[in-house]
Amino acid sequence: MKNKAIAILLCVILANSCLAQSKAQKQTAENVQTLPAAKIEKIEAAITAWMTQNKAPALSVAIVADNQIRWSKGYGLADVENSVSAKADTAYRLASIAKSITAVAVMQLVERGKLDLNASINKYCAAYPEKQSLKDAPDKRFSMTVRQLLVHQSGIRHNKLDEVLTTRHYTSISEAIGSFKDDPLVVEPEMKYSYSTPGYTLLGCAIETASGMSYIDYVRENIFKPAGMTRTFVDDVYTIIPNRARGYRKTQAGEIQNAPLHDTSIKVPGGGLVTTVEDLARFAIGINTNKLVKPETLTQMWTKPKTRDGKEQGYAMGFLINDREGLLRVFNDGSLAGTRTYLFLIPGQKFAIALMTNLEKAFCEELVPKIIDALGEK
Repeated sequence: MKNKAIAILLCVILANSCLAQSKAQKQTAENVQTLPAAKIEKIEAAITAWMTQNKAPALSVAIVADNQIRWSKGYGLADVENSVSAKADTAYRLASIAKSITAVAVMQLVERGKLDLNASINKYCAAYPEKQSLKDAPDKRFSMTVRQLLVHQSGIRHNKLDEVLTTRHYTSISEAIGSFKDDPLVVEPEMKYSYSTPGYTLLGCAIETASGMSYIDYVRENIFKPAGMTRTFVDDVYTIIPNRARGYRKTQAGEIQNAPLHDTSIKVPGGGLVTTVEDLARFAIGINTNKLVKPETLTQMWTKPKTRDGKEQGYAMGFLINDREGLLRVFNDGSLAGTRTYLFLIPGQKFAIALMTNLEKAFCEELVPKIIDALGEK
């Protein structure tokens, strides 16, 4: 929750910068075939300064202009102990940006008439109880809809502290649901925005039921392949994944150390994938070019939802939304043991930035306005 609040605040701060550069950036997106050396030099200077300040072992970046990857590169070390350099195709833990992929998969199935946004999740996920009690009112019981899960209004709790670094391996989504299915709701559905990774595990279950395929098989066939994402996989701790980055964190003294072990099989649809910045950029392109969902579906996904009392929230369906000053910006971030990720889109300008680092709590999104400034300069 804290990281989401930081991300939202940063994007609000970026709003004026993005708007000021919008005309120049649009020209860049339409006219530049490859980034000029002067622009790359300025971007790399910002990256070097950020990595030095944050002591980030590695950072990979990809820039999309005119719905094409115009530039991508890796910096630093993907594996400090073995001196392995980071590259554009270094694979990092995606963390919560997996929710954006899951949300697109859900909406594909809605388009095909296989999922109903207003239906109870129990219709598609028998592993979860039909109704759940409320933590502060055990006598009251509620069910939640697919829509409420997508926008974090279901009332299902977020990860517990021991789950954030669990090393238990779950063999299926249904088994992972067992970790929270008997826990009461923290708030009545639709009453309040309450971020929930387990809620997206339920959406993964719904995808499996509605499609008749495993979650990973469905997204591989219907998202990864159409978008050209050849380097995106389940974050399986036992699988050999080429060019996978090692994860790091800082000590209280500010020194770099290995991140603690964490098996993300407890939350595959909400934070258990690995990918590269280039694949993340291809995902953005797939969205912007309507290879994945229809334009009207994106409009629905990117409309800020409201709680029952009419309050608007920034998290829509799998994406955070900033539409200040009339310029739509769509983004999401991810934080996990040994990683920080960020995807930023300006759909109307066919523009996106993907950033991934192997240092947890290193807010790589701080580079977004600097990259935009560099691209906007003539």
